[in-house]
Amino acid sequence: MKAGAAMSVALTKPAVAQRHGGSSVRRARPLWNPYVAGALLGAVLLATYVITGRGLGATAAFSAVATWLAGLFSAAGVQANAVHARYWNEGAPLANWTLLLLLGTALGAFFSGWQGGRLGLRIERGPRIGDGTRLALAFFGGFIVAYGAKIAKGCTSGQALTGGALLNVGSLVFMLAVFAAAYGLAYFVRKEWL
Repeated sequence: MKAGAAMSVALTKPAVAQRHGGSSVRRARPLWNPYVAGALLGAVLLATYVITGRGLGATAAFSAVATWLAGLFSAAGVQANAVHARYWNEGAPLANWTLLLLLGTALGAFFSGWQGGRLGLRIERGPRIGDGTRLALAFFGGFIVAYGAKIAKGCTSGQALTGGALLNVGSLVFMLAVFAAAYGLAYFVRKEWL
């Protein structure tokens, strides 16, 4: 989920708090070990299967919000629409648990950035690109990823994590295509970062 975000957590060099002229300056803590974080993510995925009977995925949350918005104008039209009807949830599309998943993800990211001393608001970009161009590219890239996730019937969390854990061939092909496309496109957009 989550592609093309231009606003992000500011990363600084890991160090401990130091005193400068009587005031303490908080420095970023070291990042977690990726193997530990991966094992914990796997445990969360397993717990999601046990508790909800399905895996992780965020695309449904956006579909639920779209269904809610469409339902504000025509509930009958939503129920007659094959796509929106799946998320209508008897007139309560915002009761979809994946909305809580997104909220928890945002709150967890905020808490993690704050706790690790990496919380900050900035536009991350390379030295040869302006803020406006970076934001435009982020929006465009986010739109393409969101559209692709809808076509693929799942985002990277749903396809890669959930489908990959189930060894779903379509999910594995999806992830190979994501990596191939990213490496193929990197050559053409490298000037945005270097």
